[in-house]
Amino acid sequence: MASVMEDPTLERHFKGHKDAVTSADFNPNSKQLASGSMDKTLMIWNLAPKSRAFRLLGHQDAITGVQFSPSGRLVATSSRDRTVRLWTPSIKGDSTVLRAHTAAVRSVSFSTDGQKLLTASDDKSVKVWSVQRQRFIYSLNQHTDWVRWARFSPDGRLVASCGDDGSVRLWDVSTKHCINCFTHLGRSASCVEFSSSGSCIASSAADSSLKIWDLRTNKLIQHYQVHSAGINSFSFHPSNKYLISGSNDSTVKILDLLEGRLIYTLHGHKGIVMSVVFSRSGDLFASGGADSQVLLWRTNFDSRCYQDVLQQHSWRSSPDPPPHLSDIHPRGPHLHQPQPTDIQISPTVADTRSTEPAVIELGQSVHSSTKDKHLYDLREAAGRPS
Repeated sequence: MASVMEDPTLERHFKGHKDAVTSADFNPNSKQLASGSMDKTLMIWNLAPKSRAFRLLGHQDAITGVQFSPSGRLVATSSRDRTVRLWTPSIKGDSTVLRAHTAAVRSVSFSTDGQKLLTASDDKSVKVWSVQRQRFIYSLNQHTDWVRWARFSPDGRLVASCGDDGSVRLWDVSTKHCINCFTHLGRSASCVEFSSSGSCIASSAADSSLKIWDLRTNKLIQHYQVHSAGINSFSFHPSNKYLISGSNDSTVKILDLLEGRLIYTLHGHKGIVMSVVFSRSGDLFASGGADSQVLLWRTNFDSRCYQDVLQQHSWRSSPDPPPHLSDIHPRGPHLHQPQPTDIQISPTVADTRSTEPAVIELGQSVHSSTKDKHLYDLREAAGRPS
């Protein structure tokens, strides 16, 4: 019988935010985790047991996106206050402000070399900035509605963006031209990411679908519909073998992309899951939710193939049919829907020593949002209210 350590395990939960956690990212050195919240604050969690956490103040509205620079020396945040901030993740808590857009900024992302910053906004634009000079370089302007997400490709030659116009656009950085456009058939596209190899992109939509395209053939190669509500965030494992997703259905799902299957459903949050992210090494992942918590998970499953997991968990699941050839070959993707064979995990926390670490508050004071505004913001963060 399989050991529980072969399943993902919930190691820590961090409490310090006073409102929904919208975004999270690991420091590449694997010693820190950053999270942004509707409470307007950036939290820097030190992963060593009993270490202090930093609460960084400065934004005047909800933080919508967080990412560490490749060196780990900077953290970028995007906000509904129309600005982007670059922070030093230390006791100094210094930050500089980029007056980025004319509407809420929804996401922020560094290029792999750390020289450029990418922002996406409700003003329908994607913008590229110089990190060193902290200056605007150029805009990408073909979206016709709010832009929710934008990411550089691993080699820095492409940008992928998506938004409420239902499109996922692929841009050539050298020419600034849109070279391809994929659609979610009228559904708002909530998130887009490159695989670590750069050969594929995945995107999610408000209808709970997740699609993966092969950029070498421009073909849809996998299509999943395993959540029962919209997907807010997802992350590729560094090996490209797995993908995690967080949803309005309060669950985190883990997909085996080689087998084309849902393998785990994790129940840890009380309410909407708004952010999920793997660490750079893939041995950890984090999730943030409307319950104001950041959960830290240990992966464990990445060393085993799906068939081994099924065999050793035969007491609680049984194999579903072999994957279609089209799951791997890009001629006719098969729609993956929920199967009763995925492994359900409702975890208890393995280590509660640092559940509520001592918090050092840095930066200028900000005012809390009202209860009515909080409810509106939460709906908007999950998807534009009707």
